[in-house]
Amino acid sequence: MQLVSNSFADGQPIAAQCALGVVDAGQHATFGSNRNPHLAWSGAPAGTRSFAVLCVDPDAPSRGDDVNKEGRGVPRDLPRVDFFHWVLIDLPVWIASIAEGEFSDRFTPRGKPGPAALHGARQGLNNYTQWFDGDKDLKGGYFGYDGPFPPWNDLLAHRYVFTVYALDVERLPVEGHFGASEASAAMKGHILAQASLTGVYTLNPAVAV
Repeated sequence: MQLVSNSFADGQPIAAQCALGVVDAGQHATFGSNRNPHLAWSGAPAGTRSFAVLCVDPDAPSRGDDVNKEGRGVPRDLPRVDFFHWVLIDLPVWIASIAEGEFSDRFTPRGKPGPAALHGARQGLNNYTQWFDGDKDLKGGYFGYDGPFPPWNDLLAHRYVFTVYALDVERLPVEGHFGASEASAAMKGHILAQASLTGVYTLNPAVAV
């Protein structure tokens, strides 16, 4: 399989309109357009019956001690963990592309509704559900796509890995509300092929990308 995007090239910066957070001169960062990026894939093998899309940031800080703190920086060598930004499953086999902004084109406080999504697909909870859990104004279930918003003082540019999976089932065996771990477990044994693209993003003007 092959995967391409008009919103970013592999290994290059993700377009700012596809990020949840953008640079703000007055307060370091603020909420942005949050449009899902364009993705288009080809070469799915015979027997493909649906597609799934996951986006993960493998560079999320493992501790929040220095995150978004004035006069401090998140060290480059801090151990990093996965943060999932998009969980989309049960895309019909006749779909071979997703337009920019088709599944998300703004920030929705407390999260977009789900799991039902366009084209009969289902979207899972992303990790902003946990990130905003302690914020009374933003706490909620964050379904589908919510884009990059790395710490504005992180000394490491984050990678965002978008992967499209060709599956041999029309509907994955997962029910109710689910996240990346449940979707990934349900895909085991059903993946016929996959393709990935990696974009980079930072809110720290001192970090080159």
